[in-house]
Amino acid sequence: MYSKKITVNELANMIDHTNLKPFASKKSIKQLCQEAKNNSFAAVCVNSCNVYLCKEELKGENVDIAAVVGFPLGATTSETKAFEAKQATELGATEIDMVMNIAALRENNLHFVKKDIEKVVKASQGMIVKVILETGYLTDQQIIRACKLVKEAEAHY
Repeated sequence: MYSKKITVNELANMIDHTNLKPFASKKSIKQLCQEAKNNSFAAVCVNSCNVYLCKEELKGENVDIAAVVGFPLGATTSETKAFEAKQATELGATEIDMVMNIAALRENNLHFVKKDIEKVVKASQGMIVKVILETGYLTDQQIIRACKLVKEAEAHY
């Protein structure tokens, strides 16, 4: 059992406040940013088309901007994911949350999965990279393999 006690502020600093809805309006993204500022959240997480707006809204604030890559299925090409990551960082993203290629992992194509992650890490130009595993589609053994690949590919999480 996890027994370390943390404060509300410490907990808030661990939260990525997210709006990945395909119909997210400018108003809702601005609200997301305001809530992140008001609550001292660690980051906002948005589709890459909203990074520029978050950058404007969070100027001078201590809130990271995470952009998703290959979202929601992870089924785009590695080159597409890398391009999306590079563009998102150029727009102001300080973190990339990529979706792993689930089918490749399930087919045990571990070399491909590792290379896919490595390409995004490289394209992210030193920014934090988190890999979304979609564990609901994986067995315990596949989750363990995926975690090892994430580490080997030098993603951060």
